[in-house]
Amino acid sequence: MSAESARTIALPSGEEIGALGQGTWYLGEDPARREQEIAALRLGVDLGMTVVDTAEMYGDGAAEELVGEALRERREEIFLVSKVLPGHADRKGTVAACERSLRRLRTERLDLYLLHWRGRWPLEETLAGFTELMEAEKIRYWGVSNLDVTDMTELAALPNGDAVAADQVLYNLARRGIEWDLLPWCRQAGVTAMAYSPIEQGRLLKGGALTAVARALGATPAQVALAWVLEQGVAAIPRSGSPDHVRENRGAQDLRLPPEALDALDQAFPPPDGPTPLEML
Repeated sequence: MSAESARTIALPSGEEIGALGQGTWYLGEDPARREQEIAALRLGVDLGMTVVDTAEMYGDGAAEELVGEALRERREEIFLVSKVLPGHADRKGTVAACERSLRRLRTERLDLYLLHWRGRWPLEETLAGFTELMEAEKIRYWGVSNLDVTDMTELAALPNGDAVAADQVLYNLARRGIEWDLLPWCRQAGVTAMAYSPIEQGRLLKGGALTAVARALGATPAQVALAWVLEQGVAAIPRSGSPDHVRENRGAQDLRLPPEALDALDQAFPPPDGPTPLEML
């Protein structure tokens, strides 16, 4: 397993980022696990999982502080993503939230800054904050999370709204609703789709069909589930707080699913046959 063999995915700008990254939801909240979590994040970067996703919401900033401690010496190696809470997402609040995140992360810029989900503030307000942050070179790209196709269409129609770089949504074998409309929309618009909870926080791994496919391929269920997301052209950001799990996740990069495996997974986890409300965790 080497960083050189890592799959990539293109942003709308043409910049390539790692297709398999690292999530941080629930990290940084247990002092007894801190050193292990730091080691896991650093190992992930060693193995080419250089997209690191966090948010001001995670542990009320604790996850950002953990990332800042773990990776402050490796800032230029990673593509750093964070998110603003919808309650902070007016123009001034977005800027202020970003500046707080930058302090916790011990960095001067974010590579990608997302609206965590849509709240009471008009999208124009959040977009104005993103624009101000870009002009100040505090963020390189901006995007959204948990926005459905109707929201994305509205966003893209706003002045400069077509500059949205990514939509991060819940997507895995058991949550395929975005395949009906949102994922095709993102592909047509050139917006990068990112999957959070790509193994459903571990719940997905208990399925017999997934285990059978994994056994046939000499892989683990988690590797098959992650490889399946990557096969869809969607970036995946699984959370892992232990080096062993990071190594396991990294194995998904090298796994290619043959047609018979994809057919078996489709039978066990059918694609949508109509529009589905966007799911969230």
